[in-house]
Amino acid sequence: MKTLNEKLNLLKKKLDSGEKVTIAIFGLGSVGCYLLDYLVSLADPQLRLAIVGRNADKMQQDVNIIRTAAAIRRQLRSEIIVEGGCDFQDVSSIETALNKIQPDFIVNSSRLYSGLKYGSISWLNLRAYGIWAPMSALLGKNIMEAYEKSGCNAVSINTSYSDAVIPWLKSAGMAYFDFGSGNLNHLIPRMKFYVAEKFGISNLNDIDITLVASHFHDVVISKEGHTEGVKLLLSIKYQGQELDISHEDVYKACAISMPTDQKRNMMNASSNFDIIYSVLLAIREKKTVKIHVPGVDGHIGGYPFIIDGTGETVKGYMAPDYSLEQMEQVNRNSIFCDGIENVENGCLVYTDALLEKVREKFNAIIPKRVPLSEADTVAELLIKGIIEPSLKN
Repeated sequence: MKTLNEKLNLLKKKLDSGEKVTIAIFGLGSVGCYLLDYLVSLADPQLRLAIVGRNADKMQQDVNIIRTAAAIRRQLRSEIIVEGGCDFQDVSSIETALNKIQPDFIVNSSRLYSGLKYGSISWLNLRAYGIWAPMSALLGKNIMEAYEKSGCNAVSINTSYSDAVIPWLKSAGMAYFDFGSGNLNHLIPRMKFYVAEKFGISNLNDIDITLVASHFHDVVISKEGHTEGVKLLLSIKYQGQELDISHEDVYKACAISMPTDQKRNMMNASSNFDIIYSVLLAIREKKTVKIHVPGVDGHIGGYPFIIDGTGETVKGYMAPDYSLEQMEQVNRNSIFCDGIENVENGCLVYTDALLEKVREKFNAIIPKRVPLSEADTVAELLIKGIIEPSLKN
């Protein structure tokens, strides 16, 4: 597998030469539909948008309404193709699709158990989301196995629990996604809303926030407005100067009312869009752009990351605000609250506290250590032993 920087520079050659850039969206559920709509709205004739999944007729229906709506807005400039017959549980099927499409970006928005926000079951009972990591890993694992077999060089993005899933793939010696989407990107706008109001700042983009935390703190801060006693890394600047502001007040202000249904997936889709758009922007306009992403370079948790297009070559690297050691430690403290003790040697390790809560709340027993090769077995246990009984009650 090529490095991220090698992939970014292959992409730069295409953009600079005016060639079409293909973005493949794997799965057209609510995240995929929102993302397709946002990408179409760029009205970018250099983009070729490929929708990949099993049911071509169903996907074509969704594409048709998005194309029609975009045409009404006079924004339909990108080519859209539908690649059906791709089974995400079959590596060879994915490999065939990759060889045919030859994507420059891949976004995995597929879900093993669709139509359900797993957190609606786990948060009230466990105050942790990490239990679902085996379910989040399975289809992404298949996509990256096919990715490696096909010799694909696309910049790859995963949408489901990347804080642990991407490190899990890397620790097992597999090809792994370049970026995860979501989490921190859901918090930073909320912080900007509060800071802008407090300091009378009219343009949110003039506020520079750097945040280090895992998925758990996206949830607990956005739901309850606190960090559960964990010290995070947070910097809030305006015009290059750190603002004198209580971080506790900022966290508190993040607990704003939002829907709990699939409309929330606007945020996840927007995070995917932000990664793609930031890469395109940095390369085309020779800019430095900061993004916040979970799982980047196979590190546990979420990190600020720089796409630097200012030089002769494009570079991606961790934002220099904090040392990697500092960021890794904060993320380990954060994800421990989510029920993940470690990811090592191809194994996901649950915390003892999570195992006990699962026994108490669901009368289910899950193993402490889950090798990636056994993720399917544990995923089936989670579906049959927790999800299906919970949906019946």
